[in-house]
Amino acid sequence: MSRNFGFVPPSDSGSNNSENEDGNPEGNPNFAEIFKQFSGMGLDIKSLIASLSGSGTAANLSRDLIRDISRKTLSAHGELPVGLTDLNQIREAFTIADLWVDGATTFPSLGIPENCAMGRGEWIDASITGWHELAKPLIDGLSEGMAKAITTETTAAEMPIPGIGNIAGVMSTFMSSMIATQLGQTIGNLATTLTGANDVALPLLKPARTFLIAQNVAKWSDGLEIPEAEVRIFLALREISAARLFAHTPWLTQYLESTITAYGKGIRIDFSAIQEQAQEALASGELDPANPESISHALTSGMFTPEETQAQSNALAKLEMVLALIEGWIDQVVVDAAGDRLPSLLKLRETQTRRRATQSPTQQLFASLVGLEVSPRTARECAVFWREIGEIKAENRDRLWEDAVLLPEQKDLADPIKFLKSTIVPDDLSGLI
Repeated sequence: MSRNFGFVPPSDSGSNNSENEDGNPEGNPNFAEIFKQFSGMGLDIKSLIASLSGSGTAANLSRDLIRDISRKTLSAHGELPVGLTDLNQIREAFTIADLWVDGATTFPSLGIPENCAMGRGEWIDASITGWHELAKPLIDGLSEGMAKAITTETTAAEMPIPGIGNIAGVMSTFMSSMIATQLGQTIGNLATTLTGANDVALPLLKPARTFLIAQNVAKWSDGLEIPEAEVRIFLALREISAARLFAHTPWLTQYLESTITAYGKGIRIDFSAIQEQAQEALASGELDPANPESISHALTSGMFTPEETQAQSNALAKLEMVLALIEGWIDQVVVDAAGDRLPSLLKLRETQTRRRATQSPTQQLFASLVGLEVSPRTARECAVFWREIGEIKAENRDRLWEDAVLLPEQKDLADPIKFLKSTIVPDDLSGLI
């Protein structure tokens, strides 16, 4: 392990290392400023100190920290309160959309919630637990990978290193704070563009429900030259379709979490590679140990990202596929539900497709966390797959969501009929007609 890069445990000697009630060491004139700098970056200083002292546990992803950073990021953009007119218009759109979706899916209605119009900050509060649960497996995998790497390094050194038992915890805590910062900033920025509870096309809310973000709906429709009533109905159709899917596929959340867990378990930390990158960054001036901002940038920009393993590649392929299947299913249900009742449906779908290709919510999230790029092409192929399945019988399309084992893989998208036949037992072949 490099002895001139990384974290050095504090000395056990000397009264200057005592801590006050806030966890700040007394007698160190520079500590308050360091605490302020790193806290401003989103680092969980108290957990870092606990790791250094040996009293901390495995790295923990702080939900409160994610929320605080999300709120702080959002504050730079601002938000408008939801008015009574907004609420009434959105409730009307949901009422119409819910009736239309009844004829496009076998998943039953969830009803229209009383509070079906929310503000940007309310969306953050409603979804923060879901975000936290999705990202936590990354921290668990990171902590495990860090501990294994530390053990490997100390074994290879064949010599005891004072405080080595705490270093893995310190580095994991540091990295968990970085992930919390990335996630918080991403959520805060998403709050300015997402149109509703399920616009991200992930089962974040428990129980599943629907609402539109009034301010963002107005922003989404700006410049389209489409009646706002049509825009609201279109977005309400997407919300309701997604909520019905998530409410009636309870296994889906666990499937996503287990896939991300599989990615996390594949994390391998190569300290020799990190040392090489760090030395190059120090030589170029890109990394300055005295500047917390440069350290934050180095970590969040992927400078020290662990090398991806085959197991991780497989996990990302599964993740991309299920995200595309969700998005494709929602799109096709909306098309079937709207029929010829929305004159601007084609233009609305084109707008949504362009938006997904350039600023997909899931793209922003998973690109920042695991480097996953959800291909717009895969989403389009999934939409075609669901359309062809639905043209045979809508029940077949919904039945495939009963269990993860029934979902198609990438190779199955080219021939939906062949795939459908492979999922139906001989006595059930009449279901294709």
